[in-house]
Amino acid sequence: MSDNGRVILYIEDNPDNRSLVRRVLSAEGYTVLEAPQASQAFLKLESENIDLILMDINMPDMDGYTLTAKIKQIEKYKHIPIVAITANVMRGDKEKSLEAGCDGYIQKPIDIDLLSQQVERYISRRSNV
Repeated sequence: MSDNGRVILYIEDNPDNRSLVRRVLSAEGYTVLEAPQASQAFLKLESENIDLILMDINMPDMDGYTLTAKIKQIEKYKHIPIVAITANVMRGDKEKSLEAGCDGYIQKPIDIDLLSQQVERYISRRSNV
């Protein structure tokens, strides 16, 4: 396992989902920080150098659309790609995520074989900007 130096913030209220994503991405060398709610997400953004945010859409304290919009309004965080991870897969849900400011969309259930490739694609896009 090599440490690729990339830090991912996963904002998700479900501990099982957080555990799965952490295991999959940690095995690929990512550092995965977790925030079960919006207030903790802002604390992590303040204290860490985040390369990518994985955003659950359905959370109890503040939904992912609102949180994404709030993060994107802050100048020093605008450059961080935010990828929605959601079970909302009805027509229009992907567009709603993108309109809220998400840079991408991954649907649940998460395909663990594709997750690290999807994450790397969003991170490398940022690096090429």
